[in-house]
Amino acid sequence: MGGDLAPAAVVAGAVNAVRRQAAQVALVGPQERIQAELSDAGGTDLGIVIVDAPEFVGMDEAPLSALRRKPRASVRVAAALVASGEASAMFSAGHTGATFLAARSAFGMLNAIERPALAVTIPTRTGPAILLDAGANLDCRPEHLLQFAVLGSAYARAVLGIARPNVGLLSVGEEPGKGNDLIREAHALLAGAPLTFIGNLEAREFFTGRADVIVCDGFTGNIALKVGEGMVDAAENMLREELGAELVSQIGSLLTRRAFTRLKQRVDYAEKGGAPLLGLNGLALVGHGRSSPQAIENGIAMAARLAEQGLVAQMTEALRS
Repeated sequence: MGGDLAPAAVVAGAVNAVRRQAAQVALVGPQERIQAELSDAGGTDLGIVIVDAPEFVGMDEAPLSALRRKPRASVRVAAALVASGEASAMFSAGHTGATFLAARSAFGMLNAIERPALAVTIPTRTGPAILLDAGANLDCRPEHLLQFAVLGSAYARAVLGIARPNVGLLSVGEEPGKGNDLIREAHALLAGAPLTFIGNLEAREFFTGRADVIVCDGFTGNIALKVGEGMVDAAENMLREELGAELVSQIGSLLTRRAFTRLKQRVDYAEKGGAPLLGLNGLALVGHGRSSPQAIENGIAMAARLAEQGLVAQMTEALRS
């Protein structure tokens, strides 16, 4: 039931994931409504399980009070399936805060980690990088940013194959003394940690590839992420207007269409589909609120891939070492 286009987009994406990704999927939500959507999507013969959850958390609800009022909310039921071992991972394009709280309550935290961090893969000139936190924790303490850096480094090693990830702290200037109290204190902690810390990273360096792991609080990270999304959409529209202005430009547009398609694939959130909440003793992924069926399909595929790779066990070992 999560997402602006739910439940139709979620069900359609799940059907595609089963057909094209060979994933095993359980849809959690009001049974009759999900059954009707599944029938409309032509997926009744694919072995998709429907787990009845008559309640759900709306995007405009306060997550903590909503979860207390709704013991059978779909996100709580999904988290319970993972905690019991009946499912390997959960994916939601709904309320990030509700997913965060439900998963944390059901799974618990990995040793020495106080808060989960939403880890989003972003494109850079030299390859993918990890941004965290991207919206799970709006208010943070310096030690939380240190923990995010440790989690992000472990994730970059496990998933991106980067042996020694460079960690940058998002700030308003490169100098150690720049930034607010949170950033200055976090800088001191990171500088003394067993990480490859390259110092402060300015926003203009976000997509350069200088840092493999970019650390910030969830408020800053979410704004940075959405500014990037908006910039891509605006640039695409402006390029289309400019290239369509004259006949010669139209010919050039045809010749460069493949390049623009490849660029779109690199920056489009739908290509990744989801972002894991790192630091939990279980696997939970969060999708974009505007997730299309393609994004849902890719999010489910990513969840299956991370489960097969044993991400939680890898993170546990990385934190131990």
